[in-house]
Parts: sequence; structure tokens; C-alpha cells
Amino acid sequence: MLRISAFRLLGRTGASRLSLLEDFSLRHYSSDPLGVRDDTRDARAYFTTPIFYVNAAPHIGHLYSALLADALCRHHRLRVPSAAATRFSTGTDEHGLKIQQAAAAAGLAPSELCDRVSAQFQQLFREADISSTDFIRTTEARHRMAVQHFWGVLKARGLLYKGLYEGWYCASDECFLPEAKVTRQPGPSGDLCPVSLESGHPVSWTKEENYIFRLSQFREPLQRWLRGDPQAITPEPFHHAVLQWLEEELPDLSVSRRSSHLHWGIPVPGDDSQTIYVWLDALVNYLTVIGYPNAEFKSWWPTTSHIIGKDILKFHAIYWPALLLGAGMSPPHRIYVHSHWTVCGQKMSKSLGNVVDPRTCLDRYTVDGFRYFLLRQGVPNWDCDYYGEKVVKLLDSELAFALGGLLNRCTANRINPSGTYPAFCTTCFPSEPGLVGPSGRAQAEDYALVSAVATLPKQVADHYDNFQIYKALEAVSSCVRQTNGFVQRHAPWKLNWESPVDAPWLGTVLHVALECLRVFGTLLQPVTPSLADKLLSRLGVSATERGLGELHFLPRFYGHPCPFEGRRLGPETGVLFPRLDQSRAWLVKTHKT
Repeated sequence: MLRISAFRLLGRTGASRLSLLEDFSLRHYSSDPLGVRDDTRDARAYFTTPIFYVNAAPHIGHLYSALLADALCRHHRLRVPSAAATRFSTGTDEHGLKIQQAAAAAGLAPSELCDRVSAQFQQLFREADISSTDFIRTTEARHRMAVQHFWGVLKARGLLYKGLYEGWYCASDECFLPEAKVTRQPGPSGDLCPVSLESGHPVSWTKEENYIFRLSQFREPLQRWLRGDPQAITPEPFHHAVLQWLEEELPDLSVSRRSSHLHWGIPVPGDDSQTIYVWLDALVNYLTVIGYPNAEFKSWWPTTSHIIGKDILKFHAIYWPALLLGAGMSPPHRIYVHSHWTVCGQKMSKSLGNVVDPRTCLDRYTVDGFRYFLLRQGVPNWDCDYYGEKVVKLLDSELAFALGGLLNRCTANRINPSGTYPAFCTTCFPSEPGLVGPSGRAQAEDYALVSAVATLPKQVADHYDNFQIYKALEAVSSCVRQTNGFVQRHAPWKLNWESPVDAPWLGTVLHVALECLRVFGTLLQPVTPSLADKLLSRLGVSATERGLGELHFLPRFYGHPCPFEGRRLGPETGVLFPRLDQSRAWLVKTHKT
């Protein structure tokens, strides 16, 4: 395992200003680029987004959910190259009263509305390079079979009973609410109207005979599950919020509606007078995708990671785990929760006319550019803000100038006329700072760079494991800045290939910079797949050399051969990322829908 001990910089230049605090044993070449022996490399992983409601066109919040899941999935594939080891599902939620009402308002049959809007989600995800292995629609026959089987299991285990439900129902949120979760707000006419305390959406009083799930039996089992696994729900504030909810009474849950009131859904088996509650229907999609009720699903379910928005946390962290426990199954392995996107400081809303069209953003900022922005700026713990100038400033700074400029510098014909990965000179840059001799040119800051990039893959992997993709990108960006500082500090354009004194150091500077770029390109694959492919192709890195298992940074520094040394760079791939500030004339702050 690579061990890089801490050191202190006492000055601005010169290896003599490096004070070792411990043995700086960089000579120990790591056969494990992640810094640990990862026993999960052969494990399966199953990632899911929520299935998205088809009552309206997709917005950037939907895309953000899909991108988070996509990046987690792609990073896992870098660790476990076998395609059979990873599954990733997304899809559309197509049943419920809200769909029924939206279709009627549009003068369409519910199936027509579902086909139309589901196609919009599928097109968006194709254009955004979402690498899902399954797109499920809850109107599919396979899903209907899975839902009805799941219902039958709950009924056979004595967890469903028929009773009179009387209380508030929010059609917009498709959920039942106790009196404590309802407040009154002035309506259009000025009269006080009942609304959901959490969402602000209107609610109506409902009284009907439904099937009811014995949710109250699961309060303590849910508490034991969460207290026994602090990472079950991430980030921690959401884990804490669910435990707080479970301190309150957990009433039984109505899990069906009268078919005369809600006909657009899956009928209760053996009772056509009732339609299965849309949330029970929707949640079972996670099982449908992995083959439920066939035995195949059992090998995938324990590896499940749900990626959800905070607005649907209660459904995924209380109702769903309780239903699973009731059916004799375990709760999801992980529930990753993210917050929402605002636009210029305001909540996205049709009434405000500030809903951002994600397809317009993909076209305006490029696919990789907008992927990078959302994942770099999106912090799961709190809401994040979108506005056009912010996107341009970030992408120009970090992708066009810092990363693209670094690649251009190191591959320019004037500096690298041979178009190769130059040789690394161990005399110019010895593996231990104390060994720098008369011909050595490496400075303290250069060893700091090597240390930072050597530990970057492990750091990035830890951030992914902790659902902090934004921190992973921040760490990469920091190392890109350090590498640019390294190149600027040693100014290879001032060195001469014809000079026997300059040439070894010039080659070493380029070699180190190209090795850093190879690490950056590899680690950016989950977030900016096309840009990373362009970068790695320019460096001459083949498709079989792009996994984390092959990411051995700067092997010549550790006394090992480098497979890239002397290899020709790949063909010119053009500008890595285009400058966006040239297009400010047609930049608009928000896309009105």
C-alpha cells in the first residue's frame, strides 16, 4: 500500500525547505490505486433513481437525481469492470389520481399522456448520457404482476385489513395526511383553504372504505434498523430527521382507493372495487426491475442504493422499508438523499414561469458541461441555486481554462515536438526529497503535487462512498490547479530540447503533467464521460487502461516501468472544452415554460 507521510513547507522554493515529519516512503509503489484493499470489487451494485411522475415535463431536478445515480454507477463500474456486476434503473411513475386529472385537463386518455411524457424523460436521459440498464414504466405488464404478487404476500402475512379511512388526502402529493400536517392558507378568493403543511398543496377531506396496512407494527423495527446502521440514510441530517419522525405515533396506512374515484391504477387482486395506492405501486418498481418475484431478485436486492429527493424521504425511509419488512425482506442497503434546485434564489414553479428546461441547458452548456455543473455545484445537504452566469463562470474556469489549458500546454507541438509521453528522469526528480543532488530540480511544491495526485483516487472513492460527488470534483479541481502551478513554475516553454542540461528536466516536467492529466481523465469519467474520453484518447490511453485498477500514478517515480513512457500521444482531438463566455450574447438567465 502506498504510504505518503505528512511534510511541512517552510518556504516558497527549493527542496531544502522540505521538513519531513515522518518517513516519506513514496518509493513503495501501490498495487492498489484506491489505497485500500477493496473487498467489494467483486460485489454487485444496484442503483436506482425515483421513477418520475408524468404529470409534467422533466426539469433540472429530475436530471440531477439521474446524474447522481449515473455518476455513482459509473464510478462503481470503474472499480468493478464487469458489466454484469452493476445495474441501474430509472423510469416513470404513471398511475394515480394526479395523472388521471392531468390527462382529463389536457383532453387525453391517461395512457396517451403517459406515453407522451415518458418519452420526454427517455429522450432527456439519452441526450444527457445517462447509462441506465433499465427504464421502467409502471404501466408495463411485468410491473403489474410484481405489484399484485407483493400485495398478495402482505395479505397472506396478515398485514392488510379493510377498514374505514377518514382524513385528509393531497392529490398533488398523492398522500394521506394527519390533522397535525394540515394548515389553512388564503385561497384565490381570500377564504382560508386546507393545505399540506409540508408542501403547501391543497388537501381534501376523504372518507372511504379502503385496505389498510398495519404500519404501526413497524415503528420499533424501523428504529432498530436505522440505529443499527448510521449510513443507511445519507447525508446524516436526513437519517436524523427520519429517526425524529419515528419518535411520533406511526398510524396504519391506507393502501388503496375506491376504483370509482381512482380507476387509473392497478386493481387490488380479487377486489376490483379497489385500486392499489399509487405509492405502494410505485415503490415496487425497484423490485420489478431485478426480476421480482422470481428468485433472481434475491441476489440483487441486498445491494440496492436508492437515490431520491428530500421531498419523498418519508415514502422511501418509512413506508417502503416497513412494506419490505412486512413482506419478509430487508430494507434497502442505502438511501442517498439530495436537496432541490432553485433558480436565481426562487423555487422553480410553473406559476413563476422560471422552470428550467434541462434539454436547453444541455444544448447551451454542452452535455458534459451541464453534467459537471450540476454535480460540482449540487450539495445534497441543502438546496442549490442555478443561474446562467454561474454555469458559464464555473465551466470556463475549471474545464476550458484550467483542464483544457493544461492539456494544450503539455501536448503543444512547440513544447512536445515528438508528440510522445517523454521519459521521466529520476535524477532530476528523485523519489525522496533528501536525495536531490546537483542535477535535481524538483522543489518542495513538486513533492506536494505528487503526494496530492497519488492520494487523489482514494480520496475521490471515499467521497463517492459518502455521497459527496461535489467534494470529489472539488478535490480533482484542486489538483488540476496544483498541476498548472507546477507547469507554470518550471516553464517548459523556456527550456530547450537541444540542451543536455534542459532536456531531461523538460521531459520530466511534461511526463509528470501528463501523468496528472491521466489521473484526472480517469477520475472524471463518471461525471464527464465524453470529455474524459477525449482527454484520455489524446494521451494515448487505451480503453483497457481506463479503470481504477489500472490507475498506477507516476510508476517511474517509484522505480517501476511506465507503460506510457515513449508512447506516442493520441491524435489531436480539438479543443477539450469550448469557452462559453464567447456566447454571452445569447445567454438567458432562465428558460420560460
